[in-house]
Amino acid sequence: MITTEKKAAAIKSVQVHGKDTGGSSAQVAVLTERIKELTEHLQTHKHDYMTRRGLLQMVGQRRRLLRYIARRDSQTYLDLIKKLGIRR
Repeated sequence: MITTEKKAAAIKSVQVHGKDTGGSSAQVAVLTERIKELTEHLQTHKHDYMTRRGLLQMVGQRRRLLRYIARRDSQTYLDLIKKLGIRR
């Protein structure tokens, strides 16, 4: 599970304005942190299939959010994936 501090830091790194906590960029940042943690968990627990399923759902949700951001503003999309270290 992602800690409150990590979640707050992820949101703060991509905030558009001071009270932006639920925007699509913030959601992508939080999902990215959760995906990183689950990926590390699955390195040691290879047969945890329910976690794998949850991970794949999160990756799909992040992909949909990124597609939405790319449609609205391509420069914001490029900046976001560079900041978070996500492949295209």
